[in-house]
Amino acid sequence: MYKTPCSRLTGFVGGSVKQKLVQSVPRCNQTARGIIHLHRRDPSNWLTYQHLNFLKRQYVAKNNSELHQRAVPKQAPVLTIIDERDDSVERQVERIPTFNPVVTDDVPKAQDVAREVLSDASSPKPSTEALVVQKDPASQTVSDETPHIQVETDEAKEARLDRQWKQMKVDRAELLDIYARLAKIKLTALVVTTAAAGFAMAPVPFDPILFVVSSLGTGLASCAANSINQYFEVPFDSNMNRTRNRPLVRGQISPLHAVSFALACGLPGVALLTLAVNPLTGALGALNVFLYTCCYTPLKRLSIANTWVGAVVGAIPPVMGWTAATGCLEPGALLLGGFLYSWQFPHFNALSWNLREDYSRGGYRMMSVTHPAMCRRVALRHSLALIGLSAAAPALGVTTWTFPVVSLPINLYISFLALQFQRRGDRGSARRLFFCSLWHLPMLLLLALTCKRYGQAPPTAPDGHAP
Repeated sequence: MYKTPCSRLTGFVGGSVKQKLVQSVPRCNQTARGIIHLHRRDPSNWLTYQHLNFLKRQYVAKNNSELHQRAVPKQAPVLTIIDERDDSVERQVERIPTFNPVVTDDVPKAQDVAREVLSDASSPKPSTEALVVQKDPASQTVSDETPHIQVETDEAKEARLDRQWKQMKVDRAELLDIYARLAKIKLTALVVTTAAAGFAMAPVPFDPILFVVSSLGTGLASCAANSINQYFEVPFDSNMNRTRNRPLVRGQISPLHAVSFALACGLPGVALLTLAVNPLTGALGALNVFLYTCCYTPLKRLSIANTWVGAVVGAIPPVMGWTAATGCLEPGALLLGGFLYSWQFPHFNALSWNLREDYSRGGYRMMSVTHPAMCRRVALRHSLALIGLSAAAPALGVTTWTFPVVSLPINLYISFLALQFQRRGDRGSARRLFFCSLWHLPMLLLLALTCKRYGQAPPTAPDGHAP
């Protein structure tokens, strides 16, 4: 815009004015001739307003600001401490260091300036590289002390807050409900029920006090195992619709609180089984907690063998009930464990079939996800195994011979549903098999208890005393 000549702006009028100037200006006036000659040059070579503004900023304004700083030093700012409060975290930002401007002592006199100029003229001039390397020590100090203010992004702030401990306020009115969901109270009730069935099936007189103590210890151990399981699976449970409302995922309770609850349940539970019942039952309880937390839980993300390990974990509680009553491990206890072991495959495989998307998002390696055909075959195989185990119960002296007969209808029904699940592999057949397994196990244990074979009393001597 600044490079447009006057002849282009004013057209004919500008051309006439320029012709008059050329004719009227004398040839001896070099200044006027220079201006006219500058007008005739190419516009790209003109000295424009941009050049003038640059020279003004570079030399005039800059030198004036430096002189102003030397003449009128700024006052030191008042240091303040800024408190940042994010959630309950308080931290103090470091104070910004300040520096005092350099003030010269005396203004040099004219004689001194002339003397220095003469000495500089006589001495050899330093090279350009040396001038570039040399710096004012005062400016070096100022640059070193100048703070680097970094602005924290939202992502960095969120990551920093995630690494910090957060104070959680737990409502005491909801604490019992949180503990119940942390301990998986329904699963714990099923574990205690199977342990009670094993205690009741033992061929010994029923001891109510020992029954209550063993059930309490088994329930506490189960609460501890379930709490530790949820503690380990928090990042994976948050990706699943089935488990995203658990207390640790929702932040209703802290991880430290959950681990403390697990220790408060597990240690007294195992100690109660060991000291008040018998060491064998206590060892089985500790083994079950170890298998569930340290073997089954990590295996869920590594191999489909986790289903078989989980079946062993579910088969131990009735064995614990039997050993709590008798104090020894007998074939009848192993038979009850076999019932629970085989029952879990149609139950869990049917459950996991309709949760395949959830398990995939959580990263769990289940048979229903990685080996769907094997999942259906294993469910059918162990449903048929329940018929064989029911037939073996009277042979081992656990029940009478009426038990295989009365349990055959329910065993055939669950086997029929497992066969449909194996052939169709749809959600409807899996749902029917799962709901059948919910009432099949209590019914099977109840039939076994009604057909229990009681031990005969030891023979007595004619005088009424035992031999």
